[in-house]
Amino acid sequence: MDAHRTFQVDLAGLVDLLSHHLYASPRVYVRELLQNAVDAITARRLKEPGAPGSVALDTAGDGLRVTDSGVGLTEAQVHELLATIGRSSKRDDLGFARHEFLGQFGIGLLSCFLVAREIVVLTRAAGHPAVRWTGYDDGRYLVERVDGEHPVGTTVTLLPRPGAKSWFAPATVLELARLYGDQLPVEVTVDGTPTTGPVVSAPWETTSTRAWTAYAERTMGLTPFDVIPLAVPEAGLTGAAFVMPQPLNPAQRGGHRVYLKHMLLAESAERLLPEWAFFARCVVDTSELRPTASREALYEDGLLDSTREALGDQLRGWLVRLARTDPRRLGEFLHVHHLGVKALALHDDVMLDLVASWWPMETNVGRMTLREFRERHGVIRYSATTDQFRQLAGIAAAQDLALVNAGYTYDAEIIERLAQVERGVRIERLDPTDLATRFETVDPAVELGLRGFSTAAQRALDRLGCEVVLRAFDPPSVPALYLVDRETTFRQELRATREKADPVWSDVLAALDDRRADTRPQLVLNHRNALVRRITVLPTADLVELAVEALYGQALLLGYHPIRPADAALLNRSFLGLLDRAVPTDPEAGP
Repeated sequence: MDAHRTFQVDLAGLVDLLSHHLYASPRVYVRELLQNAVDAITARRLKEPGAPGSVALDTAGDGLRVTDSGVGLTEAQVHELLATIGRSSKRDDLGFARHEFLGQFGIGLLSCFLVAREIVVLTRAAGHPAVRWTGYDDGRYLVERVDGEHPVGTTVTLLPRPGAKSWFAPATVLELARLYGDQLPVEVTVDGTPTTGPVVSAPWETTSTRAWTAYAERTMGLTPFDVIPLAVPEAGLTGAAFVMPQPLNPAQRGGHRVYLKHMLLAESAERLLPEWAFFARCVVDTSELRPTASREALYEDGLLDSTREALGDQLRGWLVRLARTDPRRLGEFLHVHHLGVKALALHDDVMLDLVASWWPMETNVGRMTLREFRERHGVIRYSATTDQFRQLAGIAAAQDLALVNAGYTYDAEIIERLAQVERGVRIERLDPTDLATRFETVDPAVELGLRGFSTAAQRALDRLGCEVVLRAFDPPSVPALYLVDRETTFRQELRATREKADPVWSDVLAALDDRRADTRPQLVLNHRNALVRRITVLPTADLVELAVEALYGQALLLGYHPIRPADAALLNRSFLGLLDRAVPTDPEAGP
């Protein structure tokens, strides 16, 4: 039997993999250096509460030197932590409580190979001699003792790789140090300049709207619509959510500024809030949420799930309080961010009540909320599409039918859910063909006298599968309506798809097409319209056909119905035919 063997690891390849593919940008090398330095200071202060705490970045020379007053490392720790990739400097066997620290020294240091060909770590722990560790980007390293007096702490020196010197420019280093370290609880300087100079510290421990607003104006360049203080104790999370003052795309995930123990983790972290809360951007600091290996995002686990839910509850509570205490302000918010609130109302009863009570919907009797509409008209009768509403709003009003336009995003679903959740709410989706049942029939004697007209009109539209009906309805200004129910619309679309599909799919669709249930769309001619009455007494059948075809085309266009090739051909024929009848023949032009 073969003896067990160990895997062979190509250190140079592993360094390249981690340093070039784990991190999104070379700029994170400054964050990792600051992170390691702060962890070292934290470790020293656990043993010496009064120990100094400072981090100095020096760009003098070709590379970068970072010096901290932290705990330092012994020679054994250097071998264990810097020469063993993936080993954390916060291991309990070193006496460090993991909760107090930001990252993992061994992995984080590898990010420096994004910009450095060589890393030199000079470190000394109290009571131990100084040790120098030199690592190269090809995977080699060297550990050696250093004679002489050296203060307790660590100095990391980076020698730039070819083409990476721009990352060591003083202005670049200062900018990155301010980006990642402006909230750190230790003194950080770059060439003697404090990184906290022009930056406004986030007011983590306050719920002051004014303080958070000032922070947003300084760092984000905007004045938020409102500020919602956030706190999730189980995640060690504090911060604020800024309600954006302008509409945002609900489909676009929002990015949030996340700090881990006051070190910037990510500028655009996703999935911190529920998807419906797209109108808010957060700035938070957390001590318990886990970062990913690259420490550029949050790790998806049960704690993040519960934190996301808790933050959603706090945003929901803000909306409810606004409705109760400041309806005018709520109206302003809904005007900007109604899509997010309506999306939440589809599965949240509190938000459903908020939308029904405060969001004004378009109706044919003026804008009003669903609560107001129900109080005035009893039944919430609605049109499922905006085009259908535009076609039927005036006609329904003339028949004394109040109608809600539910064609906007989520409106129809909200109306239907309201009927499911609240007892006693009656809703009715208006089918266009139902409207025809409210129209008056023409006097039988008159209809009998128009039998010839009806025959010619029906003959004109038979080839299009449309039924011609003569009725009397208001307003008289509307000559004709094209009405089609949902079932007929479905079958029309099904058959149109069959004509374009390959034989296999055409056969599948044919199985769904039940011709026994066929109903035809209707062209309803309004006998109260003066033009229609004049058409009914035209002297010839071919002229009647042209006129009815023209009314059919106009009804399609005004009703925002799709125009099929056959409809387009009919429109063209009727237009040219009527134009030919209207324009006198020039005898000199010949036939």
